[in-house]
Amino acid sequence: MRIGELARATGSTPRALRHYEQAGLITSVRAANGYRAYDARTTVRVRNIRRLLAAGLTLDDVRAFLPCLDGEVTVGRASARGLRIARDRLAVLDARIAAQTEVRERLAAALREAGETA
Repeated sequence: MRIGELARATGSTPRALRHYEQAGLITSVRAANGYRAYDARTTVRVRNIRRLLAAGLTLDDVRAFLPCLDGEVTVGRASARGLRIARDRLAVLDARIAAQTEVRERLAAALREAGETA
């Protein structure tokens, strides 16, 4: 299938698919006309990549899950490495949220001092 077909089948964009390919998460072959051609099984892999990204992982994090991206990633027991990656990513997200909350509180305090309500 061509890149547009894969994008439609997975709810992705051609740009994202090219990015996944550049990151080594999916592969394609070039047709005689130069277009990328993907195996139909790539739809499962892309859906799994998108699922992991939506859960807050990065493309680098997702790379660790390559051995199971062609199946159902939510079925089965998570590996120790997968759990470590998820815990590490959660810690990063928690730190970002805390930092943003602190900035928000400072801004809200400045508005209160100016007589505004936050």
